[in-house]
Amino acid sequence: MKFSQYHFVDEIKENLDKMGFKRPTDIQYKCIPNILRGEDLLAIAQTGTGKTAAFVIPVLHILQSKVHSKRPDGIKCLVMVPTRELAIQIHEVFSKIGQNTRVKSYAVYGGVEQGPQIARLENGIDILIATPGRMFDLVSQGYIRLHRAEILILDEADHMLDLGFIRDIRDLIRFLPKKRQTLFFSATIDEEIKDLAYSLVTNPIRIQVSPKDPVSKNVDHSVLFVSMDDKRFFLERLINENPVAKILVFVRTKVRCERVHAAMERVGIKSLYMHGSKDQKERLHVLNEFRKGNVHLLIATDVSARGIDIADVDFVVNYDLPEYAETYVHRVGRTGRGVKKGTAYSFCDESEKELLTAIEDYIGKKVKVLSVVKEDYKEVVDLSANTTLDLKKILEELKPQANKRYGVKKAKQKK
Repeated sequence: MKFSQYHFVDEIKENLDKMGFKRPTDIQYKCIPNILRGEDLLAIAQTGTGKTAAFVIPVLHILQSKVHSKRPDGIKCLVMVPTRELAIQIHEVFSKIGQNTRVKSYAVYGGVEQGPQIARLENGIDILIATPGRMFDLVSQGYIRLHRAEILILDEADHMLDLGFIRDIRDLIRFLPKKRQTLFFSATIDEEIKDLAYSLVTNPIRIQVSPKDPVSKNVDHSVLFVSMDDKRFFLERLINENPVAKILVFVRTKVRCERVHAAMERVGIKSLYMHGSKDQKERLHVLNEFRKGNVHLLIATDVSARGIDIADVDFVVNYDLPEYAETYVHRVGRTGRGVKKGTAYSFCDESEKELLTAIEDYIGKKVKVLSVVKEDYKEVVDLSANTTLDLKKILEELKPQANKRYGVKKAKQKK
């Protein structure tokens, strides 16, 4: 079914067509009819499958028929998100798909002055996208009124719980009408999310679009056993052998983020880095530079990059394995988005093998191992600027060589 066949208002259809949206993704196809019918929803789907548009499109259609020139006091739809970057991103999606409609959206978040945000709120909006901290500040000051909210959306619900927002979410309910539509969207699901969801909704429809392997089939993901001190050499070679590729590197801490950035700069590789201590202006600048391709390497922590949609990421590198297995799914989901293919490499030190086991338990299968023979490993580490060893070629040659974890005998490696 094409978007042109849906009974959306003309403005939405025209905007979707301009954006190149011809057919809904699986999660959109399953969610949109239920949302239009006013049903509560718990939707789980892999990252990169179009979850944001799955609620943006029907919400815009619903509110377009209700919004008039004389806008009554109060917000009609509240979207709660865990990070500032995600709030900005979702606001942009609402703005693009809702262009030329009467529906007005706006995002509020911390890290910036609240004066301009208050001024915009006082002009009247229909959809508010917000992070919990700033939203509650403005609610307590009387600048945000939620008594007319008809729809509550929690996006990246699992990450909101990871960040300890569960109390904020429960506190939020007292500001909302009892009669409302509640939508949960998440890439992963566990008992805590289910308990929270079912405590806030009425007879929800559960939609889960995810195969047995929660990692998208568009992502070729594998692990390389590399000593912690040698990871920078393998990253350097990957970058040098793919000079125009867009590469997103994940590290575990702010300190690691800055150290990897410095290591790349020392060998003449330009990079950007982003973590929670950077102010909002800096973070937006970094994201824009990376999105535009002005700089091809971004090093980031999980909190700062969670849920961010960056087009055409060629490689994701788990420089450090994540502490939580579900984070792995979100990381590798930054590549291979939509219909495009992507590649994800994990560098695993001996001390991280337990984390790798947890990841494999979570996704329900072994991660493909790329075995590097000792001589090749040493050559990567000892490379001089004039060495012509092609790390990408080595990795490609190693892919079909399965190890004992796959029940296939190891083939002899040629240097």
